[in-house]
Amino acid sequence: MSTPTLVGYARTSTADQEAGLEAQLRDLKAAGCAKIFSEQLSSVKSKRPQLDAALEWVREGDILLVTKLDRLARSVRDLKNIQDRLEAKGVGLRATTQSFDTSTSMGKLIVHVLGAIAEFERDIMLERQREGIAKAKGEGAYKGRPRGTFKKTAEVLAMRAEGKKVPAIVEALGISRASVFRIIKEAEGH
Repeated sequence: MSTPTLVGYARTSTADQEAGLEAQLRDLKAAGCAKIFSEQLSSVKSKRPQLDAALEWVREGDILLVTKLDRLARSVRDLKNIQDRLEAKGVGLRATTQSFDTSTSMGKLIVHVLGAIAEFERDIMLERQREGIAKAKGEGAYKGRPRGTFKKTAEVLAMRAEGKKVPAIVEALGISRASVFRIIKEAEGH
């Protein structure tokens, strides 16, 4: 029986988390990944083109390797969808910091439990964040991001002036459609 090909996937939520991405890449290389896909974007709000590329690239007998499940999936449902795609292709799933084997029933259960814990942790973190913002607003200490000071405003407006469409601007600058539309709307005085 031949040794499976390890294919890595690394993700951080923002470009500000460079050290986190570097650590994941280091760990995946150390684990022996033949190919690694990586991206820096939120798994909640964005499509993940590199994850899609990794899922397309893997072949029967390969193993998709991540450092932790929360780097792969945004929810238990998302994890299940990814796992189903991998299973349909005969591809296993492993994490460098969590011990499970998705080729067994117990391994599948462990993945679901770990996914549920990760989703729970995220929900708790977001709840605390909302509570902190509400408290700060009540104390007059939270103003939110000042309108019109978005870092890429000039770039968005320049690209729009060149006749670029919103999807091209989103792709080029790595920002959300909502941000692009908000910048354009503010510039037009609406």
